[in-house]
Amino acid sequence: MARLLIIGALEAELGLAARMAQARGARLAQADGVASGLARLRAEGADLVLCEVTHDIGWLVEQLAAERIACPVVACGRNADAAAAVRAIRAGAREFLPLPPEAELIAAILAAAAGEAEAPVHRDPAMAALLARAAQLAGAQASLLITGESGTGKEVLARHIHRHSRRAHGPFVALNCAALPEALLESELFGHEKGAFSGAVAARRGKFEQADGGTLLLDEIGEMDLRLQAKILRVIQEREVDRLGGGAPVKVDVRLLAATNRDLAAEVQAGRFRADLYFRLNVLALHIPPLRERPQDILALAAHFAARFAEANGLPPRRLAPAAEALLLAHPWPGNVRELENALHRAVLLARGPEIGPEAVELTVLPRAMAPSAAPAVEAASPATPRGVAGLVGRKVEEVERDLILETLTHCLGNRTRAAEILGISIRTLRNKLHDYRAQGLAVPATVPPLPAPLPWAPLPVGG
Repeated sequence: MARLLIIGALEAELGLAARMAQARGARLAQADGVASGLARLRAEGADLVLCEVTHDIGWLVEQLAAERIACPVVACGRNADAAAAVRAIRAGAREFLPLPPEAELIAAILAAAAGEAEAPVHRDPAMAALLARAAQLAGAQASLLITGESGTGKEVLARHIHRHSRRAHGPFVALNCAALPEALLESELFGHEKGAFSGAVAARRGKFEQADGGTLLLDEIGEMDLRLQAKILRVIQEREVDRLGGGAPVKVDVRLLAATNRDLAAEVQAGRFRADLYFRLNVLALHIPPLRERPQDILALAAHFAARFAEANGLPPRRLAPAAEALLLAHPWPGNVRELENALHRAVLLARGPEIGPEAVELTVLPRAMAPSAAPAVEAASPATPRGVAGLVGRKVEEVERDLILETLTHCLGNRTRAAEILGISIRTLRNKLHDYRAQGLAVPATVPPLPAPLPWAPLPVGG
């Protein structure tokens, strides 16, 4: 369940939003102003902040950045106050929630903040076997390593394991290790004392302490620096954390789940991952097969996403036309379930008529040289790329990769997170490549600043 901090008086419309969130299973905390809200975040943490536009959202966002607290802020206010919504977004708010609230919008932001609270959707025997094993391992206390390609649903599986564990009554806290720079990641994990660094004006509990009595998921742990890996190993061994600038360790009771799209055994051989940490994490292990290896899940997931996004956007439910289903079944899904989710979100918004037809299904086609080896022919799913496969002959793989990355980024209007999802790579890998391209003198598309989203409203992206 999501941990939601509401900043503002719980009266009238904001109180209604709080009751809706609570009915959806959110764990609520409340603060009267941004200063007291910041104090609660230092002490307790949260998955999401919902702040009235009458408060100084810009100051709150600046303080969160200065104190290395990674928590999204959603502004809320009267639907008619468009100027306030624009100011809030420019001040750093992730989204704007219009008041009076709608239950579907509250459900969407909570689902985005904490992941879907439902069981993983599946029909393929491979996933059925995996979930049976996950149920068997859920009751254990040992660390568990979840592996699989980017976008296969590792965090969804981790939340499923937590809900079926003996720690289900405790918090589930997730942190994407690839989404944060090293200094911020260290503070997020272990917390800090007042004065530990410039901007640390008060003590703050890290993710390990916030997950005390529950479960902590370290997603993309393969991206973590070796120095931080050593500190993680110590926490596992001693069951205590050292805050930055702290003088005494703090005891924690946490079950650790780790997820990665890397081959950690190969990373150990290459000297990029500690062997002792690998063996500590790999006490229990689950591997999620890519979507192309569980084809019976494609249409089941597509129908699920079509229904979910229709409801979230206030649109009538529509089934997929047979021709659209054929496109989905023929696609290799290099971005796995996340790519399928994005494709269905677009299709729901683009569809016209009583069904979701093939014209609404927009798929990203990779050059054959970069497509997954087990994938079916891409040409059956979508029109050929403008260059065609023949246009790749004689070019270096690095050049093809560079052009694909930059064209995908342009397609996503500079949105790094969305581009990384489509490409099936981590956000850190994407940033590193873009840094290299700039050093080579290449033009890299800039990020387009977000604007307030008009209704119908789309859920927030999760992960980072």
